[in-house]
Amino acid sequence: MFDYFKTDWAAMTVTDWVGTILTVVIFILMMVAYFQVFRPKNRDDLESRKHIPFAEDQQDIGEQDGGK
Repeated sequence: MFDYFKTDWAAMTVTDWVGTILTVVIFILMMVAYFQVFRPKNRDDLESRKHIPFAEDQQDIGEQDGGK
């Protein structure tokens, strides 16, 4: 089984290294994001911001948009 997971680090190209580092960085950022979102202390702050994506849509409704 050890041979199956063996990695030849010397044979890795620049693209392989960039992909590996990018994967690790994204994983760490996702863990930080999950920690921030699921932490009870941050609930009120996140609840107050939950309508931000829709705020622009409410402002655009009017004569210029065909009266939607």
